[in-house]
Amino acid sequence: MSSAPPPPSGPFLSLHTALVLLTAAVIGLVVAGLTFLTGTSAAGAVLTGLISAGGSVPVLRTLIG
Repeated sequence: MSSAPPPPSGPFLSLHTALVLLTAAVIGLVVAGLTFLTGTSAAGAVLTGLISAGGSVPVLRTLIG
């Protein structure tokens, strides 16, 4: 006899968290792309994109609420 699996407890990420992280990723990609187009190396552009994405998370968390 097999028992039924327990029902799911809820979503893995809330809608708010998913929206904040997705928006931060888009901001990071845009900033990295624009930085790369100015003539900066790819490594510098990636680092700039990561920093801008990470810095935008707390701001987006308070703005999207």
